[in-house]
Amino acid sequence: MKARIIVAAVFALLGVGLSGPVVADDGRAETVAPRFNQPIPNVPGKSLVVVEVDYPPGAASPSHTHARSAFIYAYVLSGRIESKVNDGEARIYTAGESWSEPPNAHHQISRNASKTEAARLLAVFVVDTGDTALTTPDARK
Repeated sequence: MKARIIVAAVFALLGVGLSGPVVADDGRAETVAPRFNQPIPNVPGKSLVVVEVDYPPGAASPSHTHARSAFIYAYVLSGRIESKVNDGEARIYTAGESWSEPPNAHHQISRNASKTEAARLLAVFVVDTGDTALTTPDARK
């Protein structure tokens, strides 16, 4: 029972920090929705957190960083998403393709590569259980 209350509280915190629209420079918004959050039983202190990111045509995320503890696996569910992490090259990923991001990654580009079709990705975080701010807008922009 206590674990359910803790998980519900974490979802509530994630909902405040991750769900809802995020407005890109051109006024188009992405939507981030929590899908899963569970401590990893055989890895004490770590949790698996999954969010779904929906990008309308032309939408983008502002430049951002992720939690210092977060290892991220991103999988494109539909459409085409352009991504640039740290000093890597910008690349367009299509449905079925994926990439990973190391802890404390600087995600400089994350956007729908199409102006006419929606795109959607699943982001899977392995993160310290206490980390609730998974994404922080980049002040270095």
